[in-house]
Amino acid sequence: MRWTKGDKDPPGGGPGEPRSYHHGNLKEALVRAALELIAEKGPAGFTFADAARWAGVSPAAPYRHFRDRDELIANVARRGFELFTEALAKAWDEGKPELMKAFDRLGRAYLDFAKHQPAYYSAMFEAGVPLDAEPQLRAASEAAFAVLRGAAEKIVALMPVQGRPPALMVALHVWSMTHGIASLFGRGDAARRALPMPPEELLEAAVLIYLRGLGLTGNR
Repeated sequence: MRWTKGDKDPPGGGPGEPRSYHHGNLKEALVRAALELIAEKGPAGFTFADAARWAGVSPAAPYRHFRDRDELIANVARRGFELFTEALAKAWDEGKPELMKAFDRLGRAYLDFAKHQPAYYSAMFEAGVPLDAEPQLRAASEAAFAVLRGAAEKIVALMPVQGRPPALMVALHVWSMTHGIASLFGRGDAARRALPMPPEELLEAAVLIYLRGLGLTGNR
């Protein structure tokens, strides 16, 4: 399910109001409730009962599908990581047609996700839910990072074997830079900081400086 705060609300009330539960899929209604509440209040700003109220059901109803609020948010985070992995893999496209251009697309896809899916992004990275809180959450998280690590392996392979840095280290460095810029300057909610340039340009410059430090420049 792809959702952003600007999506059309389901029947039963305006933004922030309880929804009437009609469509029979309580689990999906609760996930949508969590996304709305995360967008409005942050991942720590609502209770399990708030999610039930948003969905228009009794406070006991969510327990049919989720152990507690953390398991609900973990489910949202897992869905977010699946969408995130899809977006990153599409942008990277196995490094075609040029590795450096594909690497730039990968970073831009990261920023684009933070901007257009802020509720998912917050659930994934800011909710503090353990990766083992939901059975598939850790695997979904690792799949997203695997796209970046695979890209780093191809970039590092351009360097001479002697003095070549570990691909994992490069992936972690680039991830740290990208995530920092996305979290501070590229997000699509009120937590975004002002920046006198597009965050995409800031990231492009940071990665370029980093890769030049490794001796990598130009189109490959």
